[in-house]
Amino acid sequence: MMRLLLCNSSPSPSSLPPPPPPPPPKSILVSRSVNNSTLSPKPNYTQKTVSITQVLSTTLLSVALSLGIFCASPSEVISLELSTPQEELNCREDENYENDKVAAEVVTNEEIVEEAWQIVNDSYLDTGRGRWSPDYWLKKKGDILGTSIQTRSRAHEIIRRMLASLGDPYTRFLSPAEFSKMARYDMTGIGINLREIPDDNGVMKLKVLGLILDGPAHSAGVRQGDELLSINGVNVKGKSAFEASSMLQGPSETFVNIMVKHGNCGPVESIRVQRQSIAKSPVFYRLEQVKNSSSPVGYVRLKEFNALARKDMLTAMRRLQDMGASYFVLDLRDNLGGLVQAGIEIAKLFLNEGETVTYTVGRDPLSVKNIVAETSPLFSAPIIVLVNKNTASASEIVATALHDNCKAVLVGDRTYGKGLIQSVFELNDGSGVVVTIGKYVTPKHMDINGNGVDPDFRNFPAWNEVTRYLSTCHWPQEG
Repeated sequence: MMRLLLCNSSPSPSSLPPPPPPPPPKSILVSRSVNNSTLSPKPNYTQKTVSITQVLSTTLLSVALSLGIFCASPSEVISLELSTPQEELNCREDENYENDKVAAEVVTNEEIVEEAWQIVNDSYLDTGRGRWSPDYWLKKKGDILGTSIQTRSRAHEIIRRMLASLGDPYTRFLSPAEFSKMARYDMTGIGINLREIPDDNGVMKLKVLGLILDGPAHSAGVRQGDELLSINGVNVKGKSAFEASSMLQGPSETFVNIMVKHGNCGPVESIRVQRQSIAKSPVFYRLEQVKNSSSPVGYVRLKEFNALARKDMLTAMRRLQDMGASYFVLDLRDNLGGLVQAGIEIAKLFLNEGETVTYTVGRDPLSVKNIVAETSPLFSAPIIVLVNKNTASASEIVATALHDNCKAVLVGDRTYGKGLIQSVFELNDGSGVVVTIGKYVTPKHMDINGNGVDPDFRNFPAWNEVTRYLSTCHWPQEG
């Protein structure tokens, strides 16, 4: 099952629901992370989920793959005879998983509906409309599955109505055709998603926890649950999922060689995969000479946060810098968002080590994750960020991260105000559901959902105004 974290779920500005009248900005008390409380029955389907804090700090997909079994015996001899080696248990688990996959190929209509119900039950964040509760959702399951569902189209219609009952315009059903369009968010170009799993020594290894059906990797022989060992001969042990995904990227129709280990104890295989990038570059850039200024400015237009956004943004900025740009204009107008992780990684290009990109909150309001930059900035020149009423979601993450850390001024109109995070889950018949699973707040602890962000300037400012504003900027404080 494929899972992606998004900050948008609308293909065009016209499809965005109108934002509510903006109340005064809310102050968010940031607390130390605690364990998420469990409000729902234990899931009984094979794809298990984790909390929003785990999801955002690692990668776009999540599933529990480890099984701990402990046994005690009176003597070493008896232990050798009666206990099952952990490796063998893991292998059996892999066999069970493969059996589950075969069964999924003949999934019933009732099972598809129940799968969608379970995803909402485990992951959905009620954003204040008050229609979701464990009791309400359990009753909904009984009402829906009380009768036989004769056709797949009927099952899909039931899911649509079930999700619509939540009153959340961003939580919705995707037909198989609509879900296939999500391939533009493939971070690798070969149709896989990776998850970081620590080994017994705490070193991160990378597991394949999402495959695009009939995509390049799937067609070449990569299987769900495989461990990625190397990319073009480079060992990836200890690397993050984002780093490995970047290594896999390349021009469409070119090849990448990967080494994978099938399952926990299967064979190691070298596989040559042809890249098939569906995503188009969302970046346009040019060098401009500003009137009454001897220094050129680098203009960068970012249309959406897809799989190529960070890489192409980095290329554009470096080229403009080499061409002599003394400061930059980042145009986020009419950018509705996209991949959460792409927005976070782009913001990190400009932030000092330890500075906050954003805070994320899941179902437990006391469990707050502080996402920070881990390295020094690649670019330190001042930035003017252009925003308007259709600057939303991941765009607002980038805009507020740069603004609140005194790296940029905002120019234009108030932003849209969508501080929610959706996850896209693939169902076993190739359809999918988009579910609201979390929200984010700015480095200065402002909840922008429904409020938006006001610009510093309505019209393009003189350069001395920009420098004066940034010199008097107050940095966000922890608390």
